[in-house]
Amino acid sequence: MHAAVVHAFDAPPRYDTFETPRPRGGHEVLVDVLAAGLHPRVRSGADGSHYTSAGDLPLIPGIDAVGCTAEGELLYFVAPDTAPGTMAEQAVADRRRAVVLPAGTDPVAVAAAMNPGMSSWVALRRRVTLPTDARVLVLGATGNAGRLAVRIARRLGASHVVAAGRDPERLALLPGLGADVTVPLLGGPDEVAERLGRGAADADVVLDYLWGPVTELALRAVLTARSDRTRPLAWIQLGSVAGTDITLPSALLRAADLRIMGSGQGSVSATGIIAELPSLAAHITAGDLAVATVPVPLSKVEDAWHAPVAPGHRVVLTPGA
Repeated sequence: MHAAVVHAFDAPPRYDTFETPRPRGGHEVLVDVLAAGLHPRVRSGADGSHYTSAGDLPLIPGIDAVGCTAEGELLYFVAPDTAPGTMAEQAVADRRRAVVLPAGTDPVAVAAAMNPGMSSWVALRRRVTLPTDARVLVLGATGNAGRLAVRIARRLGASHVVAAGRDPERLALLPGLGADVTVPLLGGPDEVAERLGRGAADADVVLDYLWGPVTELALRAVLTARSDRTRPLAWIQLGSVAGTDITLPSALLRAADLRIMGSGQGSVSATGIIAELPSLAAHITAGDLAVATVPVPLSKVEDAWHAPVAPGHRVVLTPGA
């Protein structure tokens, strides 16, 4: 079969031939891949930088896809780390990690939205229990995952959503997606800290896609401005766009009820993640959580890998040359 194949971690995948994977029986089934999203998580797996990478080459990238069985059944599925990826003409789907989609579902739409939506959906459903009238801060709200997080927080019951990000054009769109307050992260540290303290001091949950120096500044700003420091604050680490590490002063942990946690593979069981897929898929197929898409034939993967994409859009690889 043909697939996107990574031969070196410092080069994009090439359209190449690869041995067709074989189901091992039981819950596994071979599917024709209809759409596979080019997510940031896919890129980090393809360049060997993701924490689950075993360093083995060659490999097929892709962590999820929409595929069709020989019987015509439409599945959204998540590939295990030990299996070949989904950016190929065919892939093995494990039904225990899959959701059956209604006939007529747009495979490209589902492939684009499930992965970025999953981060905040799983975090808010599995890592915390949203209190009544919850206030949520999305730190890094102008990326695809952050934009969906604003909508998902509102859909899951948040009464007040604060969206913080650097891109002013994208930030301006977020009130229309459910944000009550937007906080620009541009400017000097004192200016940004003042905005965060004024806009998000009483948050109950922070969905953090940034980390690094931005989170260091935000932690101090939010906790210092907090009206009631005994009110629990769940800070959920979801991404590291701004940096992989932070320095955390011990005083911040003593001076407030701060609970820092991650949400992802390992901090949430595979069973827990899979259990959330049907409800998230239902909202996406209903059009509630759509993502703008850029469909690209699988054969053009090398060109698409580093091609510029309009803000808010996601590349999805589809069959064909």
